[in-house]
Amino acid sequence: MSVATLAASVASPRKATAAALSNGILIVIALCFLLPLAWLILASLDPDASYRTQIPANPSFANYAAVLTPGLTFLPLWNSLLLSGGAAVATVVAAVLAAYPLSRYTMRFNKPFMYAILFGTCLPITAIMVPVYSLFVRLNLIDSMPASILFMAATSLPMAIWMTKNFMDSVPISLEEAAWVDGASAMTALRRVVVPLMRPGLGVVFIFVFIQAWGNFFVPFVLLLSPSKQPAAVSIYSFFGQYGAIAYGQLAAFSVLYSVPVILLYALVSRGMGASFTLSGAIKG
Repeated sequence: MSVATLAASVASPRKATAAALSNGILIVIALCFLLPLAWLILASLDPDASYRTQIPANPSFANYAAVLTPGLTFLPLWNSLLLSGGAAVATVVAAVLAAYPLSRYTMRFNKPFMYAILFGTCLPITAIMVPVYSLFVRLNLIDSMPASILFMAATSLPMAIWMTKNFMDSVPISLEEAAWVDGASAMTALRRVVVPLMRPGLGVVFIFVFIQAWGNFFVPFVLLLSPSKQPAAVSIYSFFGQYGAIAYGQLAAFSVLYSVPVILLYALVSRGMGASFTLSGAIKG
């Protein structure tokens, strides 16, 4: 194909129309996210905020001052950090241990097991909460923070295993073989060779599980009864009063503060993850 023909095909009206259509769709999607975010920021600075998006006449930080109290914000955020962080750590550790044999060994039940895990990701949490609640009552685990953390980790584990296995598959097994030659055991090679090389992938899994647990309302609402143990996802209901009265300004300010830890975690982890795995030339021939 000549240069002129190639340039004509690239600049064809059909491709220009498709590009304009795709850009228009992206703009519409961006507006769908930006408009609620604009209301969130503006309402948090408006003492007379309502459900409408409007520029505050007298901007102030009164809403933030009203919600920045130990019982209203700090304790619920701390509970959210305990639940989300504990669930993320437990899930990542279990996912690494489960993904290692699935990635490194070929067994006849690998594929059925992976399909069973995939089926587990399709189960809605509401479908299993009734038997889970009954089990927690029988075992006297209701209102237990550690038990809730383990259950939230278990609900995220199927997808975490899938993701971790895919990341682990990209680590060459020749690196482990080199460690075995030096006398390392399988677990030592996993801890000192495989896991350090797949830190970017583990960071992705950690963020995925953390965000999923951070926004989880249903599980802590059912399993945690004490107000002192409720996370921020549940305590946000305190801004919805009776008979439809809603403190919009305080709700917006609390929502902004509620999103800050997740943004900081994403920024912190993404800086240490790197762009991708760089394993070429990791061993000498």
